[in-house]
Amino acid sequence: MRITLTSLLALSASPVFAASGPFISLNNTNFVVLLAFLLFIGLLVYLKVPGTISGMLDERAKGIQSELDEARSLREEAQSILAEYERKQKEVQTQADQIVANAKEEAKLAAVVAKENLKASIKRRLAAAEDQIASAQSAAVKEVKDAAVSLAIAAAKDVIASEMKTSDANNLIDAAIKDAGDKLH
Repeated sequence: MRITLTSLLALSASPVFAASGPFISLNNTNFVVLLAFLLFIGLLVYLKVPGTISGMLDERAKGIQSELDEARSLREEAQSILAEYERKQKEVQTQADQIVANAKEEAKLAAVVAKENLKASIKRRLAAAEDQIASAQSAAVKEVKDAAVSLAIAAAKDVIASEMKTSDANNLIDAAIKDAGDKLH
């Protein structure tokens, strides 16, 4: 307060020395302005305006400080939430990578199983085709043999019929009947 009053008097004294004529006179405008200024300052002090302004500034400073504290706490909370979300994102990324790796491994295994199944199916089809070929071949061989037997029987019949006599035929028939009777009994 003392410094303020001293600086105020120093500032107010400089125009006084520059004025001409007696200083303490109501005709001197500088003196009148000085009196009005001092009365104004006195009125402000009397009405406790500096204390009120100081109180308002203190309240404003407290409000600003509380807002800064709140902003700081919100910032710290936001940073903790950010760190938590980053950790969760890393966990999710790890899980996604693991799922992709498992899917690739399962796809490889499925491809191997499918390849084995295809090989087994091809083997079965080849075996079935070979069986059909063998069956067709044996049927063709049997058919050729049957045709050869039929042809041989027909040729033998013609040869026997042309060269055999009736008495020889009757003897052969009797021998065949006797042989068949012995085999049946």
